[in-house]
Amino acid sequence: MSRKDLSGLVLLALIWGSSFLFMRISSPVLGPVFTTELRVAIAAAALLLYARIAGIQLDIRSNWKAYLLLGGLNAALPFTLISAAELHLNASLAAILNATTPIFATLAAWWTGGERPGLNRAIGLVLGLGGVAVLVGWSPEPLDRAMIISVLFSLGAALAYGFGGLYAARVGRGVPPLTVATGQQLGAAICLLPLLPAVPPREMPGAAVILSVLALALVCTAFAYLLYFRLIASVGPVKTVSVTFLVPVFGIFWGALFLHERIYWTTVAGLAVILAGIALISGRARKPGEKTTRTRDL
Repeated sequence: MSRKDLSGLVLLALIWGSSFLFMRISSPVLGPVFTTELRVAIAAAALLLYARIAGIQLDIRSNWKAYLLLGGLNAALPFTLISAAELHLNASLAAILNATTPIFATLAAWWTGGERPGLNRAIGLVLGLGGVAVLVGWSPEPLDRAMIISVLFSLGAALAYGFGGLYAARVGRGVPPLTVATGQQLGAAICLLPLLPAVPPREMPGAAVILSVLALALVCTAFAYLLYFRLIASVGPVKTVSVTFLVPVFGIFWGALFLHERIYWTTVAGLAVILAGIALISGRARKPGEKTTRTRDL
């Protein structure tokens, strides 16, 4: 991996790690649904403008139903669930819980019959879920009803990302990445639109909230997707997915720096166990019936 690609990977992790900070600032004021609607609608507009300026034709209408489902599953639902979780969870904890996405992606692939995890991946699944138990069960924060529901929301978002990633791979087969990214954000915006009258903003946003929403939309969504797809084209999806290891680290950093969130030993321990599980899960999975001479997953 070149220095330019490595810098891009770190930049992407830094940006996506900051998204939990921005959601923590905007969601209590605008509400989870309105925050997400603004995020995906502004991001879609920015991507459309980018395509127009670059002279790129986006064929979204011909497959609009798929983009509507993709937007709901891979953006509207997880973005809203994380924003709802951060009404009670701090940004650091939300970022770490979101790092379980590869765990749920493996379970989703197994459930849909696409691939069967080998021994190392099975151990990784157990380790990852054990890390969640350490993170939540031994946290100094009170384990009340709101905390439990918020953790479930975060894990639900990771589950949605798991299935959404599988569906995105199907929808994006042979389609330019910019088309898929733009179609996804447009689909998400349409999915959330009917909910807006029932969940209006809780109060008028101040400058910090407005800037947080713009950062979420333009930096953490529109620009981040362009960078993400550039990295996939440059170094491939396997190396690009290693961003998973860095995002929670930056999520903790931003939360501590700007929101003065405390970092407990259980936070570090839970993150370490989850990342160890993800490291095992990142190995090659075997398809049902596939024979191999390997004694372990790689």
